[in-house]
Amino acid sequence: MSTTHVDLVQPPRIALVVEDSRAMRRVLRSALAAAGWSVVEAGDGAQALNLLDDGLRPDVVLVDRHLPVLDGLGVVRAVRSVEALRGLPVLMVTSESETWQVVRALAEGADEYLLKPFTADGLHSKLALLGLGPVTAP
Repeated sequence: MSTTHVDLVQPPRIALVVEDSRAMRRVLRSALAAAGWSVVEAGDGAQALNLLDDGLRPDVVLVDRHLPVLDGLGVVRAVRSVEALRGLPVLMVTSESETWQVVRALAEGADEYLLKPFTADGLHSKLALLGLGPVTAP
């Protein structure tokens, strides 16, 4: 009796990184790519919403609090207002450390909050809390 072995290749997870700082986008892209993620970048909140409106369906959105055109809270509110996107995990990545800022972001619909500066391990831990652990190699 012969057995057939089938390798199922898991497509890379997609992260939408919404950050106006090119340097911070590079840091996030590097940390995510090292863990097997594919990264799509947006430099402001409006650009992120345009990508989502055009059909991008990432596995997670990492969004800065302070952005030009539309800030991070506006992005969170917009994502939560669209039925098809309500379950999309949103991680607020910001330097705002005051308790009321964290509470406000979570109340608006962010799922987790990561303070800058952060380590790659810290980022991966937050993703794991969202059920987005390491991407497995094929």
